[in-house]
Amino acid sequence: MLNRRNLIILFFTLVVIMMGFGIIIPLLPFVLENFGGGGKELGFLMAIFSIAQFIFSPIWGSISDRVGRKPILLIGAFGNALAMLFFALSTELWMLYAARGLAGILSSATLPSAMAFIGDSTDEKNRGGGMGVIGAAMGVGMVLGPGIGGTLAKFSMTLPFYVAAILSTIAMVLILLVLPESLKKEQRSTSRKISGLKLKTLWDALFGPLGYLMVLSFIVFFALTNFEGIFPMFTQQRYNYDSVQVGVVMVVVGVVSALVQGFLTGPLTRRFGERMVIKGSLIGSAVGFVLMIFAFNDLTVYLTVGFFVLGNAMLRPGIASLVSRETVEGQGAALGLNNAFMSLGRIVGPIWAGFMLDINLNLPYISGAVVMLVIFVVSFSWLKPKPSRKSGGELIIDAKSAAD
Repeated sequence: MLNRRNLIILFFTLVVIMMGFGIIIPLLPFVLENFGGGGKELGFLMAIFSIAQFIFSPIWGSISDRVGRKPILLIGAFGNALAMLFFALSTELWMLYAARGLAGILSSATLPSAMAFIGDSTDEKNRGGGMGVIGAAMGVGMVLGPGIGGTLAKFSMTLPFYVAAILSTIAMVLILLVLPESLKKEQRSTSRKISGLKLKTLWDALFGPLGYLMVLSFIVFFALTNFEGIFPMFTQQRYNYDSVQVGVVMVVVGVVSALVQGFLTGPLTRRFGERMVIKGSLIGSAVGFVLMIFAFNDLTVYLTVGFFVLGNAMLRPGIASLVSRETVEGQGAALGLNNAFMSLGRIVGPIWAGFMLDINLNLPYISGAVVMLVIFVVSFSWLKPKPSRKSGGELIIDAKSAAD
């Protein structure tokens, strides 16, 4: 059974790490303005964090199997503190890129080692609850980060980064002095080989039986980061929003997303099935993109953004559930590949949106709507009900699939 004190330390650490990711979002257009950056620079600055995480997260997980979880958790907390401090002290554009890349490389050590810590410390009965706490911590961090960042920036544009650095240092001290090692020496891997990103595995997955779901995962996060990647600059240029106003909208995004995933996704999936929920979410996201272009005051911004998130938030759990259902064996590996394609979407999305923003302010959302609409149409072929067989060989379609 996982010790409550250890769980609190992991929870706090992950909240701080995700705050570090989210705290910068409402500040980016104002920080970049000082360095003469535009949409392209914003897109790359958002993407570089995801690129680093995509490459280094499996490497840190592999290293933690050899040296234990605690040293890797320490590296993650220390790296996040260092990156936030670097951000606060940046005086040139390349320093912002370096700080963001450093944050992705080092802070990506935290999540896989925290999940492994939970796995080491719990039995199968309690593991789900422990993993749920990790998911909750990430959600809390993503909600708090933009709000805190936007509010503190009213006093100083660098203050949010110093606060994030201090919180990361506190997390590092707690890990160092209080958190025990969960992986006993006799359980550690003796292999000298460090497992990292395998591009061939991703390529093979595209042509496997779940390839269409992997493409769908990529498109979903491509579209989501099309929205969140350039939203701060979009609202600054369109509505003259300051950092506090941007932060408030991003908090609304986090709250709506958490509520939808916590209270709507499960009942709707049980009632209509994953395929129908995914189709509905795709068309909802496409409409949401278009509606955001026509928002004209604070209320309509909140309503249109909320509508977009309402649809989009159900896509990730719906796809993950379908991957789990349709995987014959190796669910963990299949879900890992699914997450990898989501990460690729997080890399490509903001880069694309940044280039589109420099061409026309509305183009990122117009292109996002077109992509979601195309995938919605294609989904009628991809997400057909799956037939199954009775013992006598007669083909049937289960009730949930038929609903789709």
